Amino acid sequence: MPDVGPTNQGSGRTAKARARRFYDLPVLVVAALVIAILINTYLAQVFYIPSASMVPQLHLNDRVVVSKLAYHLHRPRRGDIVVFAAPPGEQRAHSSSANPIGRAFQAIGRTLGVSESKTELIKRVIGLPGETVQGRDGHVYVDGLLLTEPYLPPSAVTDDFGPLTVPAGELWVMGDNRTNSSDSRVFGPIPVSTVVGRAVWRIWPIDHLSYL
Repeated sequence: MPDVGPTNQGSGRTAKARARRFYDLPVLVVAALVIAILINTYLAQVFYIPSASMVPQLHLNDRVVVSKLAYHLHRPRRGDIVVFAAPPGEQRAHSSSANPIGRAFQAIGRTLGVSESKTELIKRVIGLPGETVQGRDGHVYVDGLLLTEPYLPPSAVTDDFGPLTVPAGELWVMGDNRTNSSDSRVFGPIPVSTVVGRAVWRIWPIDHLSYL
């Protein structure tokens, strides 16, 4: 009579291993979700660009990674691209992609915590607390000195405004697309406390991956 003991023992071990994997799966899923929530809340978040206010640096429907940790390490600096809570009356509507791939990307993004930029704006820091900013002769001046802005195209023209002094604890922010941006020229300086974080990477489209 053949000995079948080892075969039965092997089958038993395989069944137990499968059962362990089955029961471990929910734990792994929950752990992954917790890690994702912690990253999204405290470290970084992905935003997509709903308007042309930051052209040519950022275009409609680009995706950027925003570091929420950056300003725990240093203060906002001139030239930083920041995401901040929209002032009252400046909330933006969701801009939906026209193509199926784009819509799918947005749908996936929402499940991963991607902001639809309904209540946040993205602009560049131009003036820091205590500085006086002014638009004059098509350019920006800070404390009376011409501001060099290499991120703008040579044809860019800034409308006249100011001079205005940025209050303590606030920032003067502007879009790179100076003729198509609702920014501090419209709603004034923004409180530093409303800044969500600094945009550090453009991750989509993939062929335009770049550090910001």
